[in-house]
Amino acid sequence: MRVEIWSDIACPWCYVGKARFEKALAAFPHRDEVEVVHRSFELDPGRAKGDVQPVITMLTRKYGMSEAQAQAGEDNLAAQAAAEGLDYRTRDRDHGNTFDMHRLLHFAKEQGRQDELIQIFYRANFAEERSVFTEGDERLVELAVEAGLDADAARAVLADPARYADEVRADEREAAQLGANGVPFFVLDRTYGVSGAQPAEVFTQALTQAWGERSPLKLVEQGDAQACGPDGCAVPQQG
Repeated sequence: MRVEIWSDIACPWCYVGKARFEKALAAFPHRDEVEVVHRSFELDPGRAKGDVQPVITMLTRKYGMSEAQAQAGEDNLAAQAAAEGLDYRTRDRDHGNTFDMHRLLHFAKEQGRQDELIQIFYRANFAEERSVFTEGDERLVELAVEAGLDADAARAVLADPARYADEVRADEREAAQLGANGVPFFVLDRTYGVSGAQPAEVFTQALTQAWGERSPLKLVEQGDAQACGPDGCAVPQQG
């Protein structure tokens, strides 16, 4: 069975949702027969490569909220991440264009290192002090090497803006065709769709239902699950 995950490195719910899905997959009896493929979805495709700004600044400008409100949202996201065993920096993170990272992920897929690279990108963006947006291509090359990719080959991909660009755009068109207007978006064997960073139990249900089935795509437990879309990321509310 194939599970395709549409996501963006700039999406905190994709970071959390991947961990929740993997918790369900680890307990799934047929886990060794499940292929996971990461697909591209840019939350901010119109942003120029050099247009980088602090996350808090982006949130206040985009939603008209105060800095205190934006910071509270980040703090709540950190709590959600911590519940999944993930580190999450709530201060001084950057927001920028992720197109080159998506291109590298397609290259990594050809090398059998895609899952390793996306997890490293998530960690670098959400948990580490160094920015994935302000240090240029060499920062991405460094992370690609950590994932087991060849440095010169990664540099060659980044140096040619056309490399894997069509693959990224094709993923994004396909997401639209499947009805995905936010991420993370999980498609299981082209039979079931799961939208948002659902609890692990929902992914368990979807894996069980999708196993061996072939039918038109059905959304499972769409509800009010947290996700990121073109208008931004849902922020969990404190109880």
